Amino acid sequence: MQRLASRPAVLFISLAIAILFTTNREHSGLAAPQAPAAAPNSNALDLSDLNGASELRGVIERFDADRGSVRRSLGAASPRRDARMTEFHQQWLDKLEKLEFDKLSHDGKVDYLLLKSYLERELRQLELRAKADAESAPFVPFDDVIYQLDESRRRLDAMDWAKTAAALTDLTKHINDARRKVESLSGESRPKRALANRAAQSVDNLRSTLRDWQGFYNGYDPLFTWWMDEPYKATEAALSGYADFLRQRFVGGGTGAGPRPDVASRSESGGSGGGPGSGASGGGRFSRRGESSGSSSGLGSEPSRDGGDIIGNPIGREALLSELAYEMVPYAPEDLVALAEQEFAWCEAEMKKASNELGCGDDWKKALEHVKNQHVEPGKQPELIRQLALEAVDYIERNDLVTVPPLCAESWRMAMMTPDRQMVNPFFTGGETITVSFPTSTMPHEAKLMSMRGNNVHFARATVHHELIPGHHLQGYMISRYRTYRGPFSTAFWTEGWALYWEMLLYDMDFPRSPENRVGMLFWRMHRCARIIFSLKFHLEQMSPQECIDFLVDRVGHERDNATAEVRRSFAGAYGPLYQAAYMLGGLQFRALHRELVESGKMTNRQFHDAILKENNIPVEMVRAILTKRPLTRDFKPSWKFYGPLPEAGAVEAP
Repeated sequence: MQRLASRPAVLFISLAIAILFTTNREHSGLAAPQAPAAAPNSNALDLSDLNGASELRGVIERFDADRGSVRRSLGAASPRRDARMTEFHQQWLDKLEKLEFDKLSHDGKVDYLLLKSYLERELRQLELRAKADAESAPFVPFDDVIYQLDESRRRLDAMDWAKTAAALTDLTKHINDARRKVESLSGESRPKRALANRAAQSVDNLRSTLRDWQGFYNGYDPLFTWWMDEPYKATEAALSGYADFLRQRFVGGGTGAGPRPDVASRSESGGSGGGPGSGASGGGRFSRRGESSGSSSGLGSEPSRDGGDIIGNPIGREALLSELAYEMVPYAPEDLVALAEQEFAWCEAEMKKASNELGCGDDWKKALEHVKNQHVEPGKQPELIRQLALEAVDYIERNDLVTVPPLCAESWRMAMMTPDRQMVNPFFTGGETITVSFPTSTMPHEAKLMSMRGNNVHFARATVHHELIPGHHLQGYMISRYRTYRGPFSTAFWTEGWALYWEMLLYDMDFPRSPENRVGMLFWRMHRCARIIFSLKFHLEQMSPQECIDFLVDRVGHERDNATAEVRRSFAGAYGPLYQAAYMLGGLQFRALHRELVESGKMTNRQFHDAILKENNIPVEMVRAILTKRPLTRDFKPSWKFYGPLPEAGAVEAP
């Protein structure tokens, strides 16, 4: 009995010793051997201010949970689903407006405005999608029958299978009638390629919904199986044949199902996957949700090397303005294209300086060719990436730029990218796992050479820190620990903007040690400028996918296979329409904020960067409002001209 009585004390002492040892180990820097032992940022046990004291935290968490319940309870994307989600968001907006805004703390006001902006954006997206659905409706006049069957299943209605078999037989006739009507279209009445592709995807989605409906009953309800076997097979064949016909006649060949195309990735269907807001204008970056190489809404067929499969879904100026309003970017699309051209001109001037240092004169593309050929041998790329990752961490810690918790520094890992995925992602991607893109033995010879040249030493040195530390891995580590309730408001302008901002900051701090290093960093910076230009012009219907590929090859100097993969990824449907523009635009926002707060002497680099990471992933103008303690009102409107005035800037219209 005496030994039993002493066990709690022994356990307590053991636990205390373990905690003391762990704390001392972390303070000593042993958890991250590549970091200097005396680094002031080695305290990984800072548990203060993890979620702040905002009065709106519980409100946002309740909204997030309620929205998830509603979404999961609804059936396939349909006008009825959209009507329910419109009602849901409007109810929440009405509730929010009844709160006494002026009595909230500054953090509470920030969260109020974030939630309000989110709700208003979702309502706008539902309106825009209704317009897009109306355009494709004439091609799928039979969809309501399938929606009704799906809803009956979800309600567990009693079914008369004989009558349902007759209804499905009639549905097959309606599908074939619709196909014959579309077959007769010619001249100006023919649908555009993008519209026909959206119609084909709608048919794919109906087919998937009907397959789920059939799978629920088939084999479990003997009467269903007896009545429905042949009618279902006929309807399935009609839907499949109609989708293939639309693609072959109007899109350009290929088959395959893809998700229902939405106006933007954070719209009602959940965007690129996950919970509310995970699309982040395209992105659950840290879980790599947006990097799928499978069939998707932008592809008419399996990926091809020439890009002929890329179709995309241009959303138009109205929808772009809606997205920009949500991202709190008070510039019109035309303004942003002009901005990108100005940044591109700066990059070209810097490229010429580096080119002259390399003995190539002003011919910077010749210098670029020189850099592309400086790649490692097959099998050596993982070691190169590791060395570059450790170099970046050492540099930012020696210069006291940002806190790197030891657990963050030790917990990243590496994977190799498959050849199929490299058709969509020609370069490595990052987060907690950095996925290395490099040729494999199964690739054609030309593809191997392009991949090696596109993943050369200096290109890699420019972006490993973008993907790991202080970029995406550090971001992911921090947002999973601080103000986690702000997850619904995530945006690529914060995610990609932060990582791109570090490329700018390190360039200014002479991180590149040679002209080759500078060429590598400038290549990516030019690429980010180009992403703004070609992605916005595509959505404004001013550039085709092929023109986008040619632009990347001719203007930036991409390998053609890599340019094709970049454009395919941009328009395949897994990313929102502003995702590609968000890199440079978000980076410029953070850079302007750095000038305002750090270069003015109001904050140190470490204070500035740590403060940003602890506010979680939100529009950058809201980060600015937090760090500057800007007074906020209920009717707050984005007004931060982070780039300053632009020549002949277009007026921003209300969405």
